[in-house]
Amino acid sequence: MGIGGISIWQLLIILAIVIMLFGTKRLRTLGSDLGSAVKGFRKSMTDEDAGEKPDTGAADPDGANAPDKDK
Repeated sequence: MGIGGISIWQLLIILAIVIMLFGTKRLRTLGSDLGSAVKGFRKSMTDEDAGEKPDTGAADPDGANAPDKDK
């Protein structure tokens, strides 16, 4: 028995169908995108736990938090 009552042969057939539908290049890209999304999610969760405000990369429109240039 495999996962949840699905045998290994059924899993291999499903995998072959998915590869034929999407292709290996698209699956590789999807995997790397998913990995970077999980990494970003974990980073934001640890930043939130540490009490830090996550950096969104957006500029402050009114410049209130900008460092002074005179110093």
